[in-house]
Amino acid sequence: MIVRASRPNDQRATINEHSLRITEIFLSIQGESSHAGRPCSFVRLTGCPMRCVWCDSEYTFTGGEKIAFEDIIEKLETFGCNLVEITGGEPLAQKNVFPFISTLCNRNYEVLIETGNFVSTEEVDTRASIILDVKCPASGESERNHWDNLARLRQAKDEVKFVVANMEDWEYAKKIIAEYNLIGRTKAVLISPVHGIANLPELAEAVAASGLKVRLNLQLHKYIWGADARGV
Repeated sequence: MIVRASRPNDQRATINEHSLRITEIFLSIQGESSHAGRPCSFVRLTGCPMRCVWCDSEYTFTGGEKIAFEDIIEKLETFGCNLVEITGGEPLAQKNVFPFISTLCNRNYEVLIETGNFVSTEEVDTRASIILDVKCPASGESERNHWDNLARLRQAKDEVKFVVANMEDWEYAKKIIAEYNLIGRTKAVLISPVHGIANLPELAEAVAASGLKVRLNLQLHKYIWGADARGV
């Protein structure tokens, strides 16, 4: 990450209003969603109000570094990659992320927002694409899903993801898909098995036999760099 030298005192209020607490900024390939395999810049924000049992980014819960918008963008420009994903933690938990998303869109970046369906997406710039992670029961957080977010999903741009740890999660996902007509109202419905689960073949067979227009969403980056790798 890049951090500039201290600015004069009279600029501190502006810095606070136009900054985010960041865990890491890096260039990699997109490992999930319909964008899997594409080169992608990632801005990983610090902090998350949820505590999913299978969370693979607990290191984002605390710490991080407050960085001004212009410094984040300066770092992104060094990558030369037009696709940017804002992720976390839970990126929408920081209120300053909403103007930052608009700033990226104004600069003609293609912006993806990976959000855990706890915070409302209502203020997200409509030019950005949302990847909404609906929590299943095995996460321990399904009771905290913000259901109004599903009504805002758009067929041309947005995707919905279900991280599934077992067959009960798969049944839950099917129920929500049908109840909210997600196949007809989103660009893609993603079934994302928790990395390393033993019953992956059983789940894959169930998805194949379901007749649903969904896609099995393996985390490509973990198969390349390993489950515990950071900044990739």
